[in-house]
Amino acid sequence: MVNYPQSDLLKSLPKQFFASLTAKVGEKLEQGHDVINLGQGNPDMPTPEHIVKSLQSAADNPQNHKYSPFQGFPYFKKAAADFYKREFDVELNPETEIAILFGGKAGLVEIPQCLLNPGDSILVPDPGYPDYWSGVALAKAKMVTMPLREENNFLPVYNELSADQLNAAKLMFLNYPNNPTGAVANKDFFQETVDLSRSHGICIIHDFAYGGIGFDGIKPESFLQAEGAKEVGIEIYTLSKTFNMAGWRVGFAAGNESVITALNLMQDHLYVSLFGAVQEAAAAALSGPQDCVKELNSIYESRRNSFISGLREIGWDVQAPKGSFFAWLKVPEQFTSEEFADYLLDKAHIAVAPGIGFGDFGEGYVRAGLLTSEDRLKEAVARIQKLNLF
Repeated sequence: MVNYPQSDLLKSLPKQFFASLTAKVGEKLEQGHDVINLGQGNPDMPTPEHIVKSLQSAADNPQNHKYSPFQGFPYFKKAAADFYKREFDVELNPETEIAILFGGKAGLVEIPQCLLNPGDSILVPDPGYPDYWSGVALAKAKMVTMPLREENNFLPVYNELSADQLNAAKLMFLNYPNNPTGAVANKDFFQETVDLSRSHGICIIHDFAYGGIGFDGIKPESFLQAEGAKEVGIEIYTLSKTFNMAGWRVGFAAGNESVITALNLMQDHLYVSLFGAVQEAAAAALSGPQDCVKELNSIYESRRNSFISGLREIGWDVQAPKGSFFAWLKVPEQFTSEEFADYLLDKAHIAVAPGIGFGDFGEGYVRAGLLTSEDRLKEAVARIQKLNLF
């Protein structure tokens, strides 16, 4: 067999962090251990029934067996615009300010390639979603990190960036509710971001993946609710979390018309369009009854309360997330984040994600997903208690 070398571009890509975590968990499972896997962000509950039925019906339609229009069906984009008007009171033109995506991740990775040239600068949160780095690497861009610290409520402090860094930056990634910290942002912060963008010509990309998951009676705010936000950036919304549709690979970008045009052009060259039946189901999710979203949010909040209170009862000083389905937990001082994650997996058969996998400022934390039943989360607490660490 001829061994063909990989391109320099592939060699330049960051290591896929979750691949190694999955491998470690797989080894424990192969050894017959009962692993409580809190390490990944894969929703554990099924897609609501009315969305599944919409797909089933649409799959029977021969029109959906053909290539879909390159930039998607108008009814899906209208459903997305109507969703934003209803949920966030944001007006969007479905034809010019909505782009259909093959999942939120696809849009996030494509955006730097759409708007940056090699060597251009992009501001990225640290800690943050590792696939931001993939988009930066594929665009051959320069990444400048914005530290997210607990004392600042895990929000970037813009005056920590130098004038040169701000003037050089062409893009900024933000993500609230935040992965991995569970922090949230309000309209004042987003307004500050819009003002910064106007001053320095930075396009804002807000990853709103967890826009349907907020706790304590507080609904997550959209970046596009800030005055002028649509003029300076876009928001990427995925149906993966809000509607338990992770495997369906469907989302959309909303906002600045020039960025939407660039995304559509990129995707014209990469794809034809999403399977029509999936588009019909996505429109049904956005336009249909939202009781399922409220119920899902309630389940995550109950899990959060049970897990966090349990950890506090055994002496672990942890903070409750305000959004998303992740808990961001400080590790005991004698461990690095990776050492502690390995320790929990080896000694308690609990998988968590080490914070260093999300950036340098993730060190000292681990991320735990609230993506299993309350009983399993309570079992995880009991196993941790037996380690006598706290």
